[in-house]
Amino acid sequence: MGIVNVTPDSFSDGGLHSSYASAIEHARELIAQGADLIDIGGESTRPGAAPVSIDEERGRVLGVIEALAACGVPISVDTRKPQLMREAIGAGASFINDISALEAPGALAIVAESAAAVCLMHKQGEPQHMQHDPQYQDVVREVREYLSGRVQAARAAGIAAERLVIDPGFGFGKNFEHNMALLRGLPALASLGVPVLAGLSRKAMLGRITGRNAAERVHASVAAALFAAEQGARILRVHDVLATRDALAVWCALRGTINVFQQDPGLDPRE
Repeated sequence: MGIVNVTPDSFSDGGLHSSYASAIEHARELIAQGADLIDIGGESTRPGAAPVSIDEERGRVLGVIEALAACGVPISVDTRKPQLMREAIGAGASFINDISALEAPGALAIVAESAAAVCLMHKQGEPQHMQHDPQYQDVVREVREYLSGRVQAARAAGIAAERLVIDPGFGFGKNFEHNMALLRGLPALASLGVPVLAGLSRKAMLGRITGRNAAERVHASVAAALFAAEQGARILRVHDVLATRDALAVWCALRGTINVFQQDPGLDPRE
């Protein structure tokens, strides 16, 4: 899943793709690099970020979604606003990526009446204060229980299991130790029977390990993505599609698993 932040203040690439033209160009570049789906976001949910009005968020993302609707890969909208979910689906989005796990009034019904897939994410608190002092007794167990409950709520609302994805929400109300425990504990989440999405790309936990700033965390992000895949993640939400895809292709080859990455027919296999 390639990330396109149509925002001025996202933690890693805020402002780089905030214009309509730049966002579309970046999305097409990520598709050319091998992204299987594109995630369009118009509201930063980094720690400390202020909420954005629906009018502002709508103005940032709907035109981009419409322009990319026929791009050949599914388009995801990263939003927690039910009305914008409805409008984004109408504009061509086929995946809802919701940090609030469809808890907002009306969100479950809107997704249920569509054919869209949805990612249900765990967070503790709201972006403005979620990193102040997150507390858990057993973070893996508690996150798993929450996501299990949201899967059940989605199924009860009429959303088929094959349309569901879950996300532990790395960095969303979790400190470094919580994030590390969740990364190691991904098999417990995968046991819920729906695909797990891992969003680790360039995050602060990787900066703590490497001492690098967000723009310099490409290598760390690839390493974390490979570990997440090894632990059972099936969707990797990344800024650096080409680097991650190449690493996954080598990882698959070394493990002897099916290579889902198309080989260039011009390459000599003996090289």
